[in-house]
Amino acid sequence: MKQQPRIKICGLKDVQTIEAMDGLPIHEVGFVFAPSKRRVEPPAAAVLISAVHRLKASGGERPQTVGVFVNESFENIASILAQAPLDVVQMHGNESAELCNEVRDRLNVQVWKVFSIKQDSDPEERLSAIERLSPYKGTIDAVLIDAPGGGTGHTFNWEAIEQYNKAAESLGITLYVAGGLHESNVQELLRTYSPGGIDVSSGVETDGRKDIDKIRLFVRRVMEA
Repeated sequence: MKQQPRIKICGLKDVQTIEAMDGLPIHEVGFVFAPSKRRVEPPAAAVLISAVHRLKASGGERPQTVGVFVNESFENIASILAQAPLDVVQMHGNESAELCNEVRDRLNVQVWKVFSIKQDSDPEERLSAIERLSPYKGTIDAVLIDAPGGGTGHTFNWEAIEQYNKAAESLGITLYVAGGLHESNVQELLRTYSPGGIDVSSGVETDGRKDIDKIRLFVRRVMEA
């Protein structure tokens, strides 16, 4: 039997939407601490995290809470986590393996590293997936691939997923795919490439705000794939 991919809903900003997600088979709820229209301040995030802790989601467990950071220092991440107790720190910039390891060990959280799938003309993009991921072996718990910028609603060349799937598997970690996913294309992604997890943000919004009906439909499409 095909295993259901992990589902992350990212960029939440209000308690009402989180409470309406109760019972949905999701695995992670994400909050953005980097510059973004979806950014939340740590005190507000603490309230949202408490709402997530009251949910029953996949398997009757509460979802994990994920914070999105871009090129933050260890000190800033530690300060935010002291106010907003996250389960996962998602690194979306040029963070080193050393920083990932420090955050993971000293702050006792999972660490996910994001890699952007850029154009072939980008020097780093010419590296193979395993060359990009290998320096992070033993320092991260999952890898996420996304279109440049993140949260833009744009997809990337999905043909790259296969090699990132293999690279993540060789490192013993889960691969999440993000970037322009919505209810109309997520089944094609899952049926063709079978990543371990998917991450959606703009694809479940209406006029820039999370839409619970779109979240429910997206989750249903995933379950039906």
